[in-house]
Amino acid sequence: MVNVSEVTAAPSPDLLTPDNCAVLFIDHQPQMFFGTGSGDRTAIINSTVGLAKAAKAFDVPVVLSTVAAESFSGPIMPQLPEVFPDQKIIDRTTMNAWEDVNFVEAVKATGRKKLVIAGLWTEVCVVLPVLSALAQGYEVYVVTDASGGVSPQAHEHAIQRMVQGGAVPVTWVQVLLELQRDWARGETYMSVMDVVKEHAGAYGLGVVYAQAVIGAHAAG
Repeated sequence: MVNVSEVTAAPSPDLLTPDNCAVLFIDHQPQMFFGTGSGDRTAIINSTVGLAKAAKAFDVPVVLSTVAAESFSGPIMPQLPEVFPDQKIIDRTTMNAWEDVNFVEAVKATGRKKLVIAGLWTEVCVVLPVLSALAQGYEVYVVTDASGGVSPQAHEHAIQRMVQGGAVPVTWVQVLLELQRDWARGETYMSVMDVVKEHAGAYGLGVVYAQAVIGAHAAG
């Protein structure tokens, strides 16, 4: 039952904010992309970079991790260290990043309880740490379009398993706009518009059009 006298114009505590979340990028590496067959790999790369720039725009802490970078999977996709040039990349032997002490310590060091996670492959290197983090009390949001599996079924079934475990599926644009949430927040407005124009496809073109016709501060 709604008690109307207690209703206020306030956001839900479930929403992501720049102060309550961290973004984890897991195994966005060449070999992992080679085996990804759940969707267009160029689109996954674009979504991953868009998510990275969203985190950068709001100064959200990030963790970058690879698996077997020197022996099998290759280096992390170069666009991520370009966005975060000073960020240490944590390489692991474990498929489940949550079984790597350095990775978990890096997550703990962020001090955040909401984890936004993207990675390859969805059915292995995403689902395993997601379920592990959930089991230890974290709230987890899986960025589905910045993740990919070896097949559409593998990707979708992994998402279903994570949702059943308590994770929340999101997209990278959803994360970006949830962090902004109010177009009156001028300190991040232009950064958000830059990310949208570069990575949000037709939405970005719409912003280009609106700014050209209406003005530079046309709302998104």
